[in-house]
Amino acid sequence: RVPQHSTLSRKFVEVMTEYNATQSKYRDRCKDRIQRQLEITGRTTTNEELEDMLESGKLAIFTDDIKMDSQMTKQALNEIETRHNEIIKLETSIRELHDMFVDMAMLVESQGEMIDRIEYNVEHSVDYVERAVSDTKKAVKYLSKDRR
Repeated sequence: RVPQHSTLSRKFVEVMTEYNATQSKYRDRCKDRIQRQLEITGRTTTNEELEDMLESGKLAIFTDDIKMDSQMTKQALNEIETRHNEIIKLETSIRELHDMFVDMAMLVESQGEMIDRIEYNVEHSVDYVERAVSDTKKAVKYLSKDRR
């Protein structure tokens, strides 16, 4: 029989892995969208430049050369900055959630042994109660024989 905490720990790791993969896909989609918007405004960037922009938080370095002569260009720039801020917020929330999951995993691990002991004791207490019922019936039987 697999201890309960081991099963829960394994499922927890699976869920965490799936969550991280989903978050990475979302970040990649946002990055692709930002790159397309930069291309629309006439600015082509390499993947390295885009990564540097996302990591440094300095969107203005890459947008200074964009000509602001039309309303469409200004709107595209605002959308790029909004997406960038969303990615930064997403990364922050991913880090916080990761820390919470790590804390939860440690709690599950540390309390798993105690839960197994409780489960073991509950199972054995059922056996003890059954024996006590049987012994009580025998005692009543012997007592009634003694009184005769």
